[in-house]
Amino acid sequence: MLSTEQAKAAIGQVQSIINGGFTDQISALDAQGKILSDPNVWDGPLATQFRGSTWPETKAAQDKARQELEELRTQLQKISQDIFSAGGGA
Repeated sequence: MLSTEQAKAAIGQVQSIINGGFTDQISALDAQGKILSDPNVWDGPLATQFRGSTWPETKAAQDKARQELEELRTQLQKISQDIFSAGGGA
């Protein structure tokens, strides 16, 4: 088994990015998309297109990304535990 300091550092950085607000940014985008989807806030041909297809497709992609980030976070936790319990040596 090989686990370099570089691998440990990379795992830490990915965890930091996920925990440091990436999922919060997805939530912030969702909130703004909901506002733009309200015909009382924005209406017209482009707004109709946004509400009908652009935003629903984007929202689905965001939800999938959020789910995959949560799965990645769980997997990274397992990997980290495995690396540290093994001593991180070659």
